[in-house]
Amino acid sequence: MSAPDRLVPGPGTPVPASTTARGVGLVGLGAMGRPMALHLARAAAERGTELVVTTRRPATAAAALAAGARWAATPRELAARCDVVVAMVPDLPDVRAVTDGEDGLLAGVAGPTVLVVGATVSPQGVRDLGGDLRARSAGRLRLVDAPVSGGVEGAAAATLSIMVGGDPEDVARAEPWLRALGRPVHLGPLGSGEVAKACNQLVVAATTAALGEAAVVAERAGLDLAALLDLLGSGYAGSRLLEVKKDKLVAHDHSPASPARFMIKDLAFAAEAAEGAGVVPALLPALRELYAALTTAGLGDLDSTVVQRYLDEHSPD
Repeated sequence: MSAPDRLVPGPGTPVPASTTARGVGLVGLGAMGRPMALHLARAAAERGTELVVTTRRPATAAAALAAGARWAATPRELAARCDVVVAMVPDLPDVRAVTDGEDGLLAGVAGPTVLVVGATVSPQGVRDLGGDLRARSAGRLRLVDAPVSGGVEGAAAATLSIMVGGDPEDVARAEPWLRALGRPVHLGPLGSGEVAKACNQLVVAATTAALGEAAVVAERAGLDLAALLDLLGSGYAGSRLLEVKKDKLVAHDHSPASPARFMIKDLAFAAEAAEGAGVVPALLPALRELYAALTTAGLGDLDSTVVQRYLDEHSPD
């Protein structure tokens, strides 16, 4: 019998009581959550406690369970074991699905618990959710927003940039676990992390679009694209994004690492943040139009570098 088979209980089976300190929970084991789970399992072992995981697809938990994590059949069971829970789910409706219902986190919270929202979501939406959860739990379930940047590569290397918002005492409880995943920086009250991520995505979208457009111009002008991108990397045009994406641009490989259609949601949140700050953006409207257009053209499930293909296909020969 494999380690995952031993550790995954049947549906509804309570996670056994532990003699260790209350642990950390992780909900969501997608492309980002799976490598993050390995780092959290290691950090939990070092702290004499455990990582407890739950997900809609138990098979995705195999690597985490083999690394020492424990399985909970529901968020309710997980909440009974943990005082910090990291939710790596796509958006606020998915967070609500984790917190609500007879098997949700709210039903299992017995003492003070911090829920860390790691997704890119609406800044105002996360503030509203935080107030609602605090009221419904009589203050026991507190929210911290901590969206991340660095992609799957950063999750695997534990080098994520983590943008944190929340009350200082709540952030202090979550911070040791976030440090196991990268570099967390507390930027202000709840919602501040999402504003920071909106700014991050504005820069990422603009840089990716500029790289894609420059690649089309260079190749059509007869330049060696690989040589050009290497050269740009050593000057002011150099960036982490160029370093990660240059091989994909040279190879015209737009296999998805970060689907381009996700930018539609992210840039909508950037527009929300800009409006809230009283800013009339210059670049943002053009970027939203570009990513919406390429998604409409059927390219949204490909990597964000597909801007290169979209611009090439929509430029006359």
